[in-house]
Amino acid sequence: MPSRRACALLLLLCLSGLALSSCVVRRRLITRKGAKAVPVLLTSDKQTLISRIASEFQDIHDFSATVDMTPALGSSEKSKITEYKDVRGYILLRKPADIRIIGLYPVVRNKAFDMVSNGKDFRLYLPAKNRFVIGSNLIVANSTNKIENLRPQHFLEALMVAPMQPDEKAELVNFTDEDNAAYILHLVRVQPDGEIAPTRSIWFSRINLHLARQLVYDPAGNILTDARYGDWHDYDGVSFPKTIDITRPQDEYAVVLTVVKMEINRGVSDDKFVLEQPEGTQLQVLGEAAPAPPAAPPPQAKGKKKKP
Repeated sequence: MPSRRACALLLLLCLSGLALSSCVVRRRLITRKGAKAVPVLLTSDKQTLISRIASEFQDIHDFSATVDMTPALGSSEKSKITEYKDVRGYILLRKPADIRIIGLYPVVRNKAFDMVSNGKDFRLYLPAKNRFVIGSNLIVANSTNKIENLRPQHFLEALMVAPMQPDEKAELVNFTDEDNAAYILHLVRVQPDGEIAPTRSIWFSRINLHLARQLVYDPAGNILTDARYGDWHDYDGVSFPKTIDITRPQDEYAVVLTVVKMEINRGVSDDKFVLEQPEGTQLQVLGEAAPAPPAAPPPQAKGKKKKP
């Protein structure tokens, strides 16, 4: 009978043989979305990423873009989303807060909407409804009519990620596992009552350190805007994402923008941000009831006219 020590040694040798066998050892290469091969992940620190946001923001003074748009209405929470394909759009932007967005219907390319904002107020023209809407960029209460919750500023804050503000504080998280490889800057603000409220979370891909996502929160921590960025290209010597996916979950709408043509820092004139009310359109001031359509003329009485 072999000794107990000899049995233990034999078992150890058997297990060692199994560990070295290709039949039981499996090695996996972890690939990353957006990388053509197994990438070497880049490293960074909090201050470098904060400076990167500021630098990319400062690089752009204005731009004029032609985009393909895929708007969607609905929300994932309600398990119903309706997408609209093949909408051509034009976006004009000029710092500090001028923005104009024009959307064209598919195929026929008639104007679907035209909206402009100066950072404080906005104007929206809806030709199909013969309606001209004006109002403040600040939404006091959400409307059940989703179009009334649309604001050009939602696009502006997604297209131009603002630098860290003086009253914001930042913490850096390295979020890297088999499915993710990102740095996340969590920005918070101290409220007057001393409570800490989240403001934004800004994600950077560790494949290239490009901006990958921005989440904008309300003071309660609910998501106001979820913007995702991909396929970065060089336009006029400035790096900018070719695809931007903007979701407004509380307003129940989203839009994916795909850049077709982009001109950066070539100048956009004042007249491009002027939108006057077309003659004959109905004016609606948000916060007031929508104007009623004009009453139909009374029908003509039938029968022969009486002779005088």
